Amino acid sequence: MYTASFAFFEALWEAGITHCFVNLGSDHPSIIEAIVKGQNEKQGQFPKIIMVAMSMADGYARVTGKPQCVIVHVDVGTQNLGAAVHNASCGRAPVLLFAGISPYTIEGEMRGSRTEFIHWIQDVPDQKKIVEQYCRYSAEIKTGRNVKQMVNRALQFACSAPAGPVYLCGAREVMEEDLTPYELQQEHWSPVEPTALSENSVKTIAEALVGAEEPLFITGYSGRNHATVPVLVKLADTVKGLRVLDTGGSDMCFPANHRAWLSTRYGVHKAIETADVILVMDCDVPWINTRCLPKKTAKVFHVDIDPLKQQMPVFYIAALARYQADSFTALTQLTNYILSSPLTTQLSSPLYSQRWSNLLTSYNTLLSTIESNAAPKPDGTFGTGHLCRVLRKLVPTDTIFAVEAVTNTPFVLDNIQALLPGSSINCGGGGLGWSGGAALGIKLASEAENGAGKGKFVVQIVGDGTYLFSVPGSVYWISQRYKIPVLTIVLNNKGWHAPKVSMLLVHPDGLGSKATREELNISFAPTPDYAGIAKAAAGGNLFAEKVADALELEDVLKRAIDSVMGGTTAVIDAIVQPGC
Repeated sequence: MYTASFAFFEALWEAGITHCFVNLGSDHPSIIEAIVKGQNEKQGQFPKIIMVAMSMADGYARVTGKPQCVIVHVDVGTQNLGAAVHNASCGRAPVLLFAGISPYTIEGEMRGSRTEFIHWIQDVPDQKKIVEQYCRYSAEIKTGRNVKQMVNRALQFACSAPAGPVYLCGAREVMEEDLTPYELQQEHWSPVEPTALSENSVKTIAEALVGAEEPLFITGYSGRNHATVPVLVKLADTVKGLRVLDTGGSDMCFPANHRAWLSTRYGVHKAIETADVILVMDCDVPWINTRCLPKKTAKVFHVDIDPLKQQMPVFYIAALARYQADSFTALTQLTNYILSSPLTTQLSSPLYSQRWSNLLTSYNTLLSTIESNAAPKPDGTFGTGHLCRVLRKLVPTDTIFAVEAVTNTPFVLDNIQALLPGSSINCGGGGLGWSGGAALGIKLASEAENGAGKGKFVVQIVGDGTYLFSVPGSVYWISQRYKIPVLTIVLNNKGWHAPKVSMLLVHPDGLGSKATREELNISFAPTPDYAGIAKAAAGGNLFAEKVADALELEDVLKRAIDSVMGGTTAVIDAIVQPGC
């Protein structure tokens, strides 16, 4: 039997999707039949089925750059995707979402007609509207006869910049439809090619950068394309004096061992206020207007695949010009133009040699400040910075960090000091709870790319409240079920810190500024046993430990790393002091 559901999976495989992340329900009889048929008849030519969902697919897509598929159950499964769809949208992760729809026939008129009580309860007017505003494309499959075309059209949207989630849904009757097997010419369904800067805009931006006294490059997710990292390094090497600031923390965009590195700050940095030329590229929030602004005489140029931020009702920056272009292409154009133009003569002058030397001095000062701020406290306690410095020293150099540390994120990124493209990933959105499933997806993708048992070491660094949002009961059961070992570090500061920060930015001297965390309802006392939750979910087969003393930290981390290297996930509950 060759049904629309089987053709759906064939379309996924033919489009290069190797994994489906599923939560099955009463809308999926033909989907389940197709899964069993595919596993029996098309071994090695049928997507692997993993029982989890969105964040895991998101993490997998971010590592590989390839679209992934998530299958969920009617309207309620779609709603349960919740903040994870927001994250994939903001983080530009190519993920195809599919959900069934309650059957539309009642009397048994077609195969797939209603057979259960719940089919009436889950019948809603327009299911795709639940996630439509977060998706690049959403549609209902209305006949099995063009199911492959619908899948590939959705994937074109998912993979064309700006990439992101897409949503398809189909009723049981449609997905049960019998078809004659057919194939598409896959080469006819490629995504839109990247766009480039015009010749005039290349000249304008290049001359401005070279002529600036304090040029600044601001980015947030240019490193999503790993090939963009070395071309940005080449630009920084060429325009001596250019500094690079990450205000998104979404991807490793620039290596921490380069003298132009300013680390990551969320829209507030002195360099923004002093720069005379700023190139903003692949960045959602270059600065926060109420707290930090470029000087009025600064020349700002904005290059982005989506410079108008079409999914943000309110967005603007005071740029002289904005250009829709791919970051890798634009950076390559700019560097090539500078190196092949008279600007190279200007750059060889002693002035630029002095700027290069000054960059090294300021860079060394930055590193010293970071190290000093991360020192353990006299009483033996420690902060996130010290933890991450010790961790960085112990893990393999090509480790991938899935970072969801919220207010502790700058301390994490300052001290892990990522060097390799793709080695640090944040969700890019605001839906907390991403990193648990994402870390598993990252590890799974790395194993798929490098071979079983040869994947890169993966570390999840997560705040305590965010850890609870990640549904650890599911995450660590899945880790055990599918043998996906990762190291999780829970930054336990005994409560929500972010709401208080937000309050103080608006009411620095208000009543809340004098209230305790208990009075603000942001305390976690008594704190949960974070590592114990994970161990219980894994049926006891998990390394779980708590650490609060700097003298014990290295030993605990070493044993946790050894556990993960041996194939068993580890969760460390680390008591950290705030603000460092």
